Order: sequence, then structure tokens, then C-alpha cells
Amino acid sequence: MKKTMKFYLGMDVSKAWVDIAVLCVSNGAKQPVETGHFDNTAAGMKVMGQWLKKLKVSFDANSLLVIENTGVYHRLVWEYCSSQGLPIHIGNATHIKWSFGIARGKNDKIDSQRLCSYAFKNADELKATPALNPVFLTLKDMMTARSRLLAQKNSMKVYLGELRRTNSKEVQLIMEQAHQAALEGIKASLKIVEKQIHQMIQEDAAILSNYKLLMSVPGIGHLTAVYIICCTNNFICKITGKQLASYAGVAPFGNSSGSSIKGRDKVHKMANKKLKKLFHMGAISAITHYPEFKDYYERKVKEGKHAQSVINAIRSKIAIRAVAVINNQASYVDNYKKAA
Repeated sequence: MKKTMKFYLGMDVSKAWVDIAVLCVSNGAKQPVETGHFDNTAAGMKVMGQWLKKLKVSFDANSLLVIENTGVYHRLVWEYCSSQGLPIHIGNATHIKWSFGIARGKNDKIDSQRLCSYAFKNADELKATPALNPVFLTLKDMMTARSRLLAQKNSMKVYLGELRRTNSKEVQLIMEQAHQAALEGIKASLKIVEKQIHQMIQEDAAILSNYKLLMSVPGIGHLTAVYIICCTNNFICKITGKQLASYAGVAPFGNSSGSSIKGRDKVHKMANKKLKKLFHMGAISAITHYPEFKDYYERKVKEGKHAQSVINAIRSKIAIRAVAVINNQASYVDNYKKAA
């Protein structure tokens, strides 16, 4: 009888180091869990790889590593797994934490063991995260840099505007001159970042193709299209429109139980707030410039629907159509305009 071995790995990732737990299941029998502690550096990843090979961990579909999404800190782990062919699942930290139930006490080693147990229990449902694509990471970093620069510029302008209420003209002029160089520098940096974003889109055929498809959808502009591509890794994982709408916090969910709870459907507060804001701005633009959405909005409001609920329905429509044009690989067709 051929011996079958499965490996389930859990890793707690922090800024300076990683803690990893390895569970081997041989012919259905669980072996003792092995734990390790390594630096979160390129050299540390190599040492960890040697340790895993000593444990005879197979770098193929017979293994699964589960980590929580930590933003920047897990990038080296993701890069190492992608280059070595070790399947990795980067999960939502809140979802994984809730799956633990009531947990008393914690530290990095215990968390890695809990993640290892999570990998073992949910292996049939967990999907391996696609291999790291440096292009998307750079694009995400550029979009983040743009948001930070805009926030700094707006913060300075608001501060100067507040001072204008109480300062004399002479003092206000001094303050504005003192901030002028900083504002000009931020504007110059914004131009560089935006130019780089456009250049990256043009140089990658796969990104450019999906970018053009997204731009054909009413309510989706340049920033929204780029942000959706970043959030979905250019739709490398086949997602549904409902999933994107749920991720953005624009998909309503039921709220009822028996005869005691009969609440109205509403969106969940757990969402990507940035994407939700972009969809909201897109919905307002669609209502203003596209007859289909304008007529829909006015009709629903006349029927007694709350204006914000109608806007949310339009946000959800935009998300669903965004996924539809990608899955169909065809530009959006305005049938409403054709019928008119």
C-alpha cells in the first residue's frame, strides 16, 4: 500500500519574524505538530525552507500553508511560496479569528498552531492564493501612495483655510508662503505617481485589456477601474458580481429570525471602504449622466424607496456589471439606449 502524506502549515506573520507550525498526516494518522521561529527576511525564508525540507514537507498540492493577510508584512512569505511552488492561502484575519471560537490567551507560537489546525479542518474549502505578481504589488503601492499624497495635500489646505478665519492678512500670507513649497512638492509627486500608474497599465496587456472593459461600464472611471484590478489581482480568481458587491459593502443581506426579528435588508459594515466610496461616486455620476440610472432612481424614489437605498442598488448594479464584462470578455452594451 502506497504511503500518503499530507502537510498542513499555519504561520503567524509579524514585522520582524514568523512563527510556523507543521502538521503531518500520514495515512490518515496525525503526527505531532512541529513549530519553528524564523526572521521575516529573505535570508530567514531560506532557513525556513531548509527546515521544512528536513521535515520532508512536500512543496506541491499535498501541502497547504495558511496565513492571515497582514498587508505588507506577509509579502516575503508570499514571494517565497510562489517561487518554491508551496500552496499558500492568504485569509481574511477577522474571518479566521472568528472561526477559532472562544480563545483564551495568545502568542505568536499559539497563533501559528491555531492556523495550522484551521488549515487541517478547512483544507477542502480553502483555495490556494494565486502566485505573487510583482506588477500588482507595485500598482497597489502606487495607488496607496496617491491616496496618501492626496490626504496630505487636502490636510494642508484645510489647515490653511481654518487659519484664514482668525489670522490677519499679513500672518496668513506668511503661513501660505511657508506651505507653498510643500504643496508644490506634493503636486509634483502626484503627477509622477499618476504617470507611473498609466504607464504600468499600458505596458501590461492583460491589465490593459481588463482596464478597457471596466471603463466601458457606466459609473466606472479610471481610478475605480484601477482599484478594482488591484483588489481582484486582475480577476485571476473567478469571482461573481455578488462577491465583489459584498466585498465593497454594497450588497444587502437579510435580517430576520423567526417571528421576533423582522428587520429590513441592509449592507454589512465589514467592507472595503475605499472601494465602497468609489462605487458611491460612480453611482452619483451614473445617475447624473446616464438616462438608464437616472430613470431607475427617479422611478424607485417615486415608489417610496429611500433615496440612499436606491443609490446603493445602483452601486451594486455597477459592481455586478463590472464582473460581467470581465467574465464575458466583452465591452458593456447599453441596451437601454438601444431600446430608446
